[in-house]
Formats: sequence, C-alpha cells, structure tokens
Amino acid sequence: MRQRNKPIKVLLAKPGLDGHDRGVKALALALRDQGMEVVYIGRRQRVESIAQAALQEDVDVVGLSSLSGAHAYYFPKVVELLGQKGASDVMVIGGGIIPKEDAAELKQKGVAEIFGPGTLTKDIADYIKQNVER
Repeated sequence: MRQRNKPIKVLLAKPGLDGHDRGVKALALALRDQGMEVVYIGRRQRVESIAQAALQEDVDVVGLSSLSGAHAYYFPKVVELLGQKGASDVMVIGGGIIPKEDAAELKQKGVAEIFGPGTLTKDIADYIKQNVER
C-alpha cells in the first residue's frame, strides 16, 4: 500500500448495468465524514473506465457495488486490470447482494473484502483505515 500523509482516497463505482445506487451514495457520504477523500464515478461503469479512473485519481481503494449478480465477473476484472496497469497496490473492496460462497471466491481472486447488506458504514470505514497504510 502507498504511504502518504494525505487522507485515504477512495473511488466508488457501480460496474455494469446495475442502476441501484442509494447504498453506494450513502457510503460515499459516510467515508467522507470519516475523513476520506471520495470520488464517486457513478453507475453503469465499464471495468476499463473504473481502472482508468483509479489510476488517474491515484486512489488507495476502489469500492465496487453490485446488486445485479454480475459481481463474479466485474470485481475480479477490476483487480486484474489494476494489476496489468501497475496498480496492484490499490485495494479493491466490494459490496451488495453477494452470496457468501461468491464472497469467498472473490477474495481468492484478489478482492480484499466483501460487505453485505446491513454492514455499518463505520465498519467499512474502519476496515479501510486498518488496511491502507498512509
């Protein structure tokens, strides 16, 4: 992870055709309130656009949200693209409606953590703070 004296910078996105963004917007506000710099690039994003934005914004964390069931493709693909672009130090986390067995597989493919429905935003912020070196 990057070492810096600046606030942790998080990019949030909704990959694919999923248009439900209330949760990710609430998370963006909560992370900001916890002192992080947050860039929300919106819904219906291509994985290539997410990886490129992460590089351009020089983020520490990419947070992906999926309620459409396409997490098994999108989340690992973002991890893969970041690695190909020399940004394997960017932590990728995910959230949404993701079955436990899928969460385990996503972690094997490089996603750091999966947060399901009902997770407190403070717990997500604490996880990020504990796992990103500044």
